[in-house]
Amino acid sequence: MTHSNAPATVVIYSGGMDSFTVLHRALREGLDVHALSFDYGQRHARELEVAARVCRRLGVPHQVVDIRAIHGLIDDSALTDPSREMPEGDYGQDNLSATVVPNRNMILLSLAIAKAVNIGAGRVDYGAHGGDHVLYPDCRPEFVEAMNAVAGIANFAPVEIHAPYLRASKAEILADGLAMGLDYADTWTCYRGEELACGRCGSCRERLAAFAAHGAKDPLGYLERPDAAADDSPRPDTAARGAPDV
Repeated sequence: MTHSNAPATVVIYSGGMDSFTVLHRALREGLDVHALSFDYGQRHARELEVAARVCRRLGVPHQVVDIRAIHGLIDDSALTDPSREMPEGDYGQDNLSATVVPNRNMILLSLAIAKAVNIGAGRVDYGAHGGDHVLYPDCRPEFVEAMNAVAGIANFAPVEIHAPYLRASKAEILADGLAMGLDYADTWTCYRGEELACGRCGSCRERLAAFAAHGAKDPLGYLERPDAAADDSPRPDTAARGAPDV
């Protein structure tokens, strides 16, 4: 159960910049925030490591759920099958459909709803946003609306699915976070789990474009950085070895 007089919410927190902003937005609302992350056999654990550090620093209860047992059910994706080539280039259905993980958000939302009911929380927050509509069906408004309807009747205690950036772009999410004074060095977006972000995958490129739209420099180090800050980006031969302190 929750141990606060404030209304509670369960935030699906991957460690990426979208869920990082959602997490802080819920905290700014004064909610009793419970962060929930999932290990589903994704190619790397960098996001989960970042999420754990952020929650420790903020004093936010954080649970990482090990659901790797279902990996064989959802391994038809470049995000869960390390033998598959990771597509590069800008977001688009023609080159990034290989990164769709079958039924991922329905699975994660179902588990988050269960936790919400279990602890008496009335809401589940997640970071679906408008830039993902073309590629990920489980980030589209129709899906969120349907899941919200199900969450209202699946248990005796109804739960609201809250996706505050459902129709926002990555740049709009970043604008909100920058206005809150958030440090996006505390996030990991790259589809690869290497020492530095690759700068080539669709996720990196969308992130860098969002920073460029605001005339801001992304604080992460990149192997390749196709933006105005490329000249002073850390390079592999000069960056400190080991995971960065984020």
